[in-house]
Amino acid sequence: MSDALTKALSERDWLLADGATGTNLFNMGLQSGDAPEFWNETEPDKIRALYRGAVDAGSDLFLTNSFGANASRLKLHDAGHRAHELSRLAAEIGREIADSAGRTLIVAGSVGPTGEIMGAAGTLKHDTAVQMFEETAAGLKAGGADVLWVETISAPEEFKAAAEAFANVGMPWCGTMSFDTAGRTMMGLTSSGMVEMVDSLPNPPIAFGANCGVGASDLLRTVLGFAAQGAERPIIAKGNAGIPRFEDGHIHYDGTPDLMAEYARLARDAGARIIGGCCGTMPEHLRSMRIALESHTPRARPTLDHIAEVLGGYSSPNDGTGDDDGSVPRRVRRGRRRV
Repeated sequence: MSDALTKALSERDWLLADGATGTNLFNMGLQSGDAPEFWNETEPDKIRALYRGAVDAGSDLFLTNSFGANASRLKLHDAGHRAHELSRLAAEIGREIADSAGRTLIVAGSVGPTGEIMGAAGTLKHDTAVQMFEETAAGLKAGGADVLWVETISAPEEFKAAAEAFANVGMPWCGTMSFDTAGRTMMGLTSSGMVEMVDSLPNPPIAFGANCGVGASDLLRTVLGFAAQGAERPIIAKGNAGIPRFEDGHIHYDGTPDLMAEYARLARDAGARIIGGCCGTMPEHLRSMRIALESHTPRARPTLDHIAEVLGGYSSPNDGTGDDDGSVPRRVRRGRRRV
C-alpha cells in the first residue's frame, strides 16, 4: 500500500500544508528561550489548538510540534534524553486531531536541524547526526505520524544524515531547506544543487522544497530554480508571511491574508504542489490561501519581475547561482509590497 502522502498526491493536484508553529505558540504564551516541545507534555490543549487552527483553516497536512526535539537542542534544557518521548507526544496529539477531523489529514512529523555544524567547518559527525535524527524519527513513528518532514536545513550533509536515519526507521519522508543567504542556504547550496542532491540519495524524499528563508518572493525564486532543473518530484513551498520586523519586543510579519493568497497562486503556477506558510503564517492566512487555491486556474510560470510586482522585491539581486543572463532582476525592488 502507498503511504498517505503519496496517495494524496496521486489524487490531488495540490495540497495545502500548515503555517507557523513558533508564531502561533508565542501568541499562546510561549516565552522566548523556552523549548516548545515541553508543551506536548505540560500544555497539550494548546498544542491541540495549534493543530486544530491549521485543520479548521483548511490544511490537508500539518506538522507536529517537534522541530527541536533532538538530543542536541534539548540538552540545552537538560532534556537531551527526552527526544524520543517528546517527539512521540507531539505525534500522538497530532494523530488524535487528525483522526477526529472527519476528513483525511496527514500528520507530518517535523524534524528540525540539530543546531550543530557538520562538514569540514563543524564537529558533528555523520554517525552522530544519524543517531539523533533516528531517535526523533522513531518517536514520531511511534506516535502515529504518517510521514517525516525534515525542515529548515542548511547543510547538505545534515540533509543526507536525516535521509539515512529515516530509512533506518522505515518511514516515508519529505525535506525542505532554507535558502536565506542571497539565494543559497547558509552553507552555500543552490536550488539546482538541492535537486541534484535529492536525486542522488539512496532513500529520496517523496517531495522536497524550501521553507522559511527571507520573504515569499525569495522563496518563489528558489521554487522556480527547482522547476528549471526539471525536477520530477513534487515541490514544496512554505514561505514566510511577509518580512519580519521587530516591534514592542516581538517579531511581527507584515504579510496579510491577501498577500499570502497571491503567494499561494504564484507558488502553484511556479510548480509547487504542496503549499503552506512558515514564520508568521496564521490560520487567517491559511484560510485565504485555501480559497485562492480552490478557485485558481493554473497559469504559465510567473516571471521574476511578476513575482516582485505582486509580492514585493527580493532580498538580493540574484538567485545565488552566479548566472547573469538577464532573467534575474538586477535591482532589488523595495516599497511595492501589497500588505
